[in-house]
Amino acid sequence: MTKVRTDSIKSLNKESIEDVKMKWERKDILGIRELSPDEINFILDTADSFVEISTRDIKKVPTLRGKTIINLFIEASTRTRTSFEIAGKRLSADTINITASSSSLVKGETLIDTARNLEAMNPDIVVIRHSAAGAPHMIAKLIKQSIINAGDGAHEHPTQALLDMMTIRLRKGSIAGLKIAIIGDIAHSRVARSNIFGMTKMGADVHVAGPATMLPPFLSRFGVTVHTDMGEAIRDADVIMMLRIQMERESLNIFPSLREYSTYYCLNQDRVGLANPDVLVMHPGPLNRGVEIAPDVADGTNSVILQQVTYGVALRMALLYLLTGGTL
Repeated sequence: MTKVRTDSIKSLNKESIEDVKMKWERKDILGIRELSPDEINFILDTADSFVEISTRDIKKVPTLRGKTIINLFIEASTRTRTSFEIAGKRLSADTINITASSSSLVKGETLIDTARNLEAMNPDIVVIRHSAAGAPHMIAKLIKQSIINAGDGAHEHPTQALLDMMTIRLRKGSIAGLKIAIIGDIAHSRVARSNIFGMTKMGADVHVAGPATMLPPFLSRFGVTVHTDMGEAIRDADVIMMLRIQMERESLNIFPSLREYSTYYCLNQDRVGLANPDVLVMHPGPLNRGVEIAPDVADGTNSVILQQVTYGVALRMALLYLLTGGTL
């Protein structure tokens, strides 16, 4: 794939739109692990071009007028679901949201039957979040519509990783060569997995840290350096990404208490001081203030947490655009 560079402060012009339409080939976005570095850069270049739209007084373009996007969120979400809904509406697509409680899944219908019924209504894209790892991959094989994985169990969260890489690239200029520390509940975090796949592909030096019970075996096989000491992981880091404890995915008590966890793995100002002065502090949300991140760090000058949310809309606009081949 030929990489297309676009100006990060301008919307797509007609020539670049046609270029994207000709060159993007994948039907689905299911995970970072399957994407090449060129494809990741291609997505990020396209997303840069959509940032400007969200700064306008009238935040809407007719790019996807007549397209239909279904957000099928079987698992709870605030940022991701709202971001996809806003992204679709800013591109003028018809956007429908379905949650588990408002679907026939509560009546005993299977996910496969739900997906096939949605297919029969002929939407263009189905965005799926599900608690079962692999659910979007299964549906992508069964229906003709494009599928975007909005998070599947503890497996992957590709759009979060892409918006994280977009944030880093816009702030640092490049991902290659940066020391990136990912701290917290690595074992249960789909965000950690997708970011590990993406950051290492893009040439970053990735370090992970957490309690031994939260570090899955064989992590080093994925090209990361593993620590149980948080200080070692974040020393001289360019980016620190904090993760919340995934209480909803844990069946056993794998640490003594939240207070003890916070003592060893909460990012406070003293620990930020171990990193480079211009370190970026990131978090995919939702925040557990005082547990994995101190309030003054979350709201501090190094924090780009809210910028991640802002860029997430542009990133998801780009994915919807690429998968539909929309034109102005």
